[in-house]
Amino acid sequence: MTRAIMIQGTGSNVGKSMLVAGLCRIARQRGLSVAPFKPQNMSNNAAVTADGGEIGRAQALQALACGLEPHTDMNPVLLKPESETGSQVVVQGKRLTTVRAREYAGLKPQLLKSVLESFERLKAAHDLVIVEGAGSPAEVNLRTGDIANMGFAQASATPVVLCGDIDRGGVIAQIVGTQAVISAEDARLVRGFMINKFRGDPSLFDDGYKMIAQRTGWRGFGVIPWFGDAGNLPAEDALDITTRTRAEGLHIVCLRLSRIANFDDMDPLAQEPGVRLTMLEPGAAIPGDADVVIIPGSKSTRGDMAYLRAQGWDVDLAAHLRRGGHVLGICGGYQMLGGSVTDPGGIEGPAGMDAGLGLLDVDTVMTGDKRLTETAAVHAPSGTPFKGYEIHIGRTHGPDTVRPFAIVNGQPEGAICPNGRVSGSYLHGMFRDDAFRAAWLAQFGVAQTISYDATVEATLDGLATHLEAVTDIDGLLNVRL
Repeated sequence: MTRAIMIQGTGSNVGKSMLVAGLCRIARQRGLSVAPFKPQNMSNNAAVTADGGEIGRAQALQALACGLEPHTDMNPVLLKPESETGSQVVVQGKRLTTVRAREYAGLKPQLLKSVLESFERLKAAHDLVIVEGAGSPAEVNLRTGDIANMGFAQASATPVVLCGDIDRGGVIAQIVGTQAVISAEDARLVRGFMINKFRGDPSLFDDGYKMIAQRTGWRGFGVIPWFGDAGNLPAEDALDITTRTRAEGLHIVCLRLSRIANFDDMDPLAQEPGVRLTMLEPGAAIPGDADVVIIPGSKSTRGDMAYLRAQGWDVDLAAHLRRGGHVLGICGGYQMLGGSVTDPGGIEGPAGMDAGLGLLDVDTVMTGDKRLTETAAVHAPSGTPFKGYEIHIGRTHGPDTVRPFAIVNGQPEGAICPNGRVSGSYLHGMFRDDAFRAAWLAQFGVAQTISYDATVEATLDGLATHLEAVTDIDGLLNVRL
């Protein structure tokens, strides 16, 4: 059996993350010690690890599929966009620097060393490492210094299986075209292909499947039908969190900020039958029938505060509160609710201060020390214990903190306004906790009916069964260079 295999895609969002999660669960079910690995990820939806760092949310899900705690070695380079042209660079869980896209290429030789260190540690500790690529190896303009796809595969001598997405059309061109544009040296690393997201009768693609194999000389490992329960798994991209257009239920509106971060808070709410979740698009007004508006986390609080105002959402929030609605701010959203956000050191952008929404009597100052920790708390209004995590810079103080959202280690956390309809907290992941979600929904007369963690586990098992039925798993687990 191979010690490592890499799943690369013909493009972004072809289903690589889900496939790796399913393959990890299959390997675990077969009694293997298996770990996920993604050399480089770009996402503002991060997970806090037990070793005090952060990795992409997809790798945290894949770790769960393996029965492991998330570890920074599973995603040694994480890029967190802070603007259209710049990203924070997190290496083995810790912030290294912030660079513009053109500057990033100069960092890659240094980063490859860390990537290979993490990969070798995982290989030494497990029977199998399943690697996920990023974007597509067909982006040959980015091949020099690459650490995410073929550059990593060459440096680590890891065999590659290419995944195409038939749902977006042109899958024959996706795979045959990838072989046409990559170098012969890189093509020799590819041991086969898979077709993902097929709707309907897979036998209708038999001729196309054979054509790909004939044109490329690569082995086919299966045509994978559309997996309908994929929405039950945590989303890595905010665009993958779907609005639930139920006819009734508690109407929760989440503002889709331009730098929305750690939006996994929405996943459990989206699945509750008694909740109607709207992920509000830019330019759309906050609906008049909204019961709760959530301002989520942000990678750039002051930038997204300006973005929020540009959509007119500040005016809509005032109207929403006049109608008796509720507002919850989480992390960056909590900071926006206060009177001001000051960044004297220019940590998130140009140094300065911006006025907040003024809905909570608190103020925030950005500080250089980033808080990354899993947190046990007690929800102050209901007395319900729950678990979440913190991933933020900045400290928030003010009179409304005398009415805390939660108690952490005997200390108040967050704030609630005097009439109780505006609240804020730094705690992410609270809605994953069934007891907390039940208590929070109960204040609106809604019964919590699902166990979120059990749903995710059952979905991972279902995904494994789904893949086992249509994929040459034995062949995949035995590919080698």
